[in-house]
Amino acid sequence: MSEMFDCDDPGQREIGIASAISALKGGRLVVMPTDTVYGIGADAFDSAAVAALLAAKGRGRDMPVPVLVGSWHTIDGLVYSVPQSAKELIRAFWPGALSLVVRQAPSLQWDLGDANGTVMLRMPLHPVAIELLREVGPLAVSSANISGRPASVSAQQAREQLGDLVEVYLDGGPAEQQAASTIVDLTGAHPRVLRQGPVSVDAVAGVLGVEAASLTAITD
Repeated sequence: MSEMFDCDDPGQREIGIASAISALKGGRLVVMPTDTVYGIGADAFDSAAVAALLAAKGRGRDMPVPVLVGSWHTIDGLVYSVPQSAKELIRAFWPGALSLVVRQAPSLQWDLGDANGTVMLRMPLHPVAIELLREVGPLAVSSANISGRPASVSAQQAREQLGDLVEVYLDGGPAEQQAASTIVDLTGAHPRVLRQGPVSVDAVAGVLGVEAASLTAITD
């Protein structure tokens, strides 16, 4: 039976985060608030838990799970090498609604799906999410919804879709942005915006010193 905790109540927040930490370390799933939409999370290094996350969403391995981190420095151990463009975007927009697709470190022992040596990383701008990430470490987190249905912007919406497949629901109130993050792919010869979200293409282009049109152009 899943439990929901109101993180606006200090006592419930403390118990809820402790319960979420225990669940994640035990290979189970949690729903957590972020600044964009609610996320369903698992220990990124627990392959069985990540598989359970994909199954809960009804999502295939062809859509690998992104990873949330609790600090800028965490990515140093996750990435093959941090491109200068990534450093600039991290300085400008993290924590926040920008996800970066980069080449993962070859030594990483995780299975996020068919990611072909890449990983999508983000540091969320939400105190509950950050506290959880700093206690547990990198989490595999996808939007808290059944694949093909709208992303949940409240804990109750997530619970209505995912039910007892998730052990702990952390309710941090309505998601601030109520839209999925902007995604920038940094694995090719030139940065590309794969999804437009709260961080505008113009803002990304301004940081990188390029024309906005070059970030959205379709290239072979």
